[in-house]
Amino acid sequence: MENDQPAKKAAKKAAKLAAPNIAAIDRGEAVSMMEPLLVRESARQRGLLADHALELAASSTGLRKSMPEGIATGLCDLVRSMNCYYSNLIEGHDTHPVDIERALNDDYSKNPKKRDLQLEAKAHISVQKWIDEKGVAGKATSRASILEIHRRFCELLPEDMLWVENPDTKKRVKVTPGELRRRDVRVGRHVPVSAGAAPRFMQRFEEGYAGLGKIDTIIASACAHHRLLWLHPFLDGNGRVARLMSYAMLLDMLDTGGLWSIARGLARNETAYKQHLAECDLTRRNDLDGRGNLSEEALAAFVTFFLESCIDQVKFMEGLMQPARLQGRIMIWAEEEMRADALPQKSGAVLEAVLYRGELQRGDVAPLLGASERNARRVTAALLERGVLTSKTTRAPLRLAFPAALASRWMPGLFPEKPGGG
Repeated sequence: MENDQPAKKAAKKAAKLAAPNIAAIDRGEAVSMMEPLLVRESARQRGLLADHALELAASSTGLRKSMPEGIATGLCDLVRSMNCYYSNLIEGHDTHPVDIERALNDDYSKNPKKRDLQLEAKAHISVQKWIDEKGVAGKATSRASILEIHRRFCELLPEDMLWVENPDTKKRVKVTPGELRRRDVRVGRHVPVSAGAAPRFMQRFEEGYAGLGKIDTIIASACAHHRLLWLHPFLDGNGRVARLMSYAMLLDMLDTGGLWSIARGLARNETAYKQHLAECDLTRRNDLDGRGNLSEEALAAFVTFFLESCIDQVKFMEGLMQPARLQGRIMIWAEEEMRADALPQKSGAVLEAVLYRGELQRGDVAPLLGASERNARRVTAALLERGVLTSKTTRAPLRLAFPAALASRWMPGLFPEKPGGG
């Protein structure tokens, strides 16, 4: 019995740390502290922001319409990994999409830390897939949706990632998935509102971003992004939730099809991104800087940065997906693989047909190749095994897939090549 005492003490200590046994104190902050929630119609920067919103809407729609559904579906899967990679990178967690793809196939690293990062990435992708399937359609800024995004993400995290440390006391506290923080926090120089006030501010947040028109919603995808981080409703995970929320707002309003993501643009300009966020924390500078408590000029500058980053990402994806160039890169890869006997001969013809048509019926493979059914099945099986084609069932049409291991060849620049090759 004496040997059990250390274990019992450790378990008791862990339970005490994890238990939300403190009352969240409301220090009475006025919800007007979070204003302005949007850049005013009369603000001098408003015209430029509206122009950016219209340009983003037009370019995103153009990208969506230019892509066959079969190719768009495969690309959407890769973009989830890309979005996850860059969003986690902003948090200092570097999990390459190749390792993310392995995690999606339940192939985990033996290194515990790398495995945890793979599980974190898998959690992020699970939430984005839920969003892509209209999980928060039309209500991304509601309190219920924001809590649900946090819950879905954190519930899939490994135990070690559900603890945060107070920088002053060094005390570790467990994060409860989908629950607003019950403790006061400090984020760099910024001190968010008291824990007890967070529910009131979340209510104002939901009301402020409800029922907006298209242009206002596009602009609000940036405004709400900062204001949620300013509020800092959770002990941890706020950055990812904010980026997923903004992603959901743009997905819903622009019908992006999940073909591009703001996370890549923010991560590639991380210093500017974080500097803009810090400046948005500042109070109004003078009588010309809006009428709210926080700086409207800083908010407008962040919206400009955010929307320009979105437009840049749409243009980047548009350039990668130009049919002739994409086909050329894929066909060069296929030729090299066939010469090395890594793929059966005539595999390139199948890929070319899928690229041209968007999808290919299995029964069309044999006549396309001028081959027997047996050889056609062999080619199809090899392409499916390599992960460059996908199919929902053994009888469903063949569609193009974009494996992360081939992204550097097929879609150069999408994310850094994995060190050491694939």
